[in-house]
Amino acid sequence: MPLPPGPVYLANRLPTLILPLASVYVLKRLLHSYLDISLPNWAVLASTVVAIPIGLLLKVSYNDFTNRRNAAASGAVLPPRVQDKYPAGLGLLLGSLQNLKTGYPGVVSGEFFAEWSEKYGNTFNLRVLFEDRIFTAEPDYIKAILASQFDAFEKGPSFYQQLHSFLGTGVFNSDGEMWKFHRAMTRPFFSKDRITHFDIFERHAQDAIQQLKVRLKEGHPVDIQDLASRFTMDSATEFLFAKDVHSLAAGLPYPHYSPLARSAAAESHPANIFSKAFDEAQRLLAFRSRYGAAWPLTEFWKDKVAEKMTPIFEFITPILTEAVARNKAVNKDEKLNTNEDREVQDGESLIDHLIKYTDGEHETPLFSETKLSIFSWRAETQLQTTNSISYAIYMLAKHPNVLGRLRNEILSKIGSSRRPTYDDMKDMKYLRAVINETLRLYPAVPFNIRTSNRATLWPSKIGGRPFYIPAHTKTPYSVFLMHRRTDLWGPDANEFDPDRFLDDRLRKYLTPNPFIFLPFNAGPRICLGQQVNHSSSFA
Repeated sequence: MPLPPGPVYLANRLPTLILPLASVYVLKRLLHSYLDISLPNWAVLASTVVAIPIGLLLKVSYNDFTNRRNAAASGAVLPPRVQDKYPAGLGLLLGSLQNLKTGYPGVVSGEFFAEWSEKYGNTFNLRVLFEDRIFTAEPDYIKAILASQFDAFEKGPSFYQQLHSFLGTGVFNSDGEMWKFHRAMTRPFFSKDRITHFDIFERHAQDAIQQLKVRLKEGHPVDIQDLASRFTMDSATEFLFAKDVHSLAAGLPYPHYSPLARSAAAESHPANIFSKAFDEAQRLLAFRSRYGAAWPLTEFWKDKVAEKMTPIFEFITPILTEAVARNKAVNKDEKLNTNEDREVQDGESLIDHLIKYTDGEHETPLFSETKLSIFSWRAETQLQTTNSISYAIYMLAKHPNVLGRLRNEILSKIGSSRRPTYDDMKDMKYLRAVINETLRLYPAVPFNIRTSNRATLWPSKIGGRPFYIPAHTKTPYSVFLMHRRTDLWGPDANEFDPDRFLDDRLRKYLTPNPFIFLPFNAGPRICLGQQVNHSSSFA
């Protein structure tokens, strides 16, 4: 049974906690032994109380001095630090927590990131709880993180600890050889031949559209994001697991003011329980990311995310058990080596493919990690596709001229009933432009993060000295903000205009600098499921 997060966090930092207290004790003894001075109890107590904060302050100050010295020795400078009126970056923390509850991406502590960019540039240090986070929305630096300096940046131990109970050690939450193994193991499943089979997407899309029509005929509004999420959940679970969760079968929710909104049958439906647990886990993880490495102090005695995983595993475990049985029947317990590639067979799901790399025994570490690895693919697929579909519909509703033009292209290319093919996807340039423009303004992962595993330099953008990035420093980056920079995309960067991917603006801005558009990341960790996102959006 895993230990509670809080005690583990404190145990790992015992030297930092004990050293200041030990210093108070030693000082007391020295004063008494050599100067015959006996400190009163109140002085000892006061010294003990302030010892840990002072020790932490001295440690941070020493780290700052060391980083400045190393930067100067490299002919570089440290990125400017955002000033906070509260100590330890508490103002930034409180602002980000409030923003998470009520705000919008890009707004922290009542200020827009754009305002900080005007003051500090597009790269600056957000220090929260004494932890440096060197944030950037600069394409060359994001390129360094994701590609040109890939080996110098990783997910890192802090990110791993935050997401382990949700994603395990799968491809989205691992580094080094473990990441290479998971990446190589899953890549064959996302080949063009597999992701362009539209049967699954079309079947669930038809179901979703039919339910939408029925609900609208009843005179009730429909939550499009919920509809997109259910469509994606059913498509993704069938595509990945060969068995869908039947969330559309649970029915669309009624608006909160309707007497039909509270339905015992709907609330107890396995798909809704699964979905609610998934959403709650994601919400908790978002709060963890704000606290950074100190998040265990907010979940001191129990891992709240692990609690939410119970109904998720209740869905995944039987499917995994079934896959193990199928594999045993066909392959007689033959297990592939972790460095052995295999071709995915027709009709084989991701779960069938991955199970061939496990020991096939229940509740062993490898079996448990496979559950989390499989779930991580489902989570990532749903997040991206739900986001794309929801915002695409939102943009089309706000821009009827774009909707009309898109509809005409679809009808002229494939008609009103024919299933699209891969060639249709390539031919419908305006549809692809609409999807790209949606992803530009509303990327599925607007903010992301890496951690430097060694000191490195980012070249100056204005002819001055380069930026020095210390080792073991978090480097969050935002494609959301980069995609909206007017100096990169033109004066209309904040406007929804799919034609920017078709007219002269494409050649002026994107073609000479492709790293200004990264809806699916880039480099060795580029998203394997990006074509799944496009296929389901096309469907």
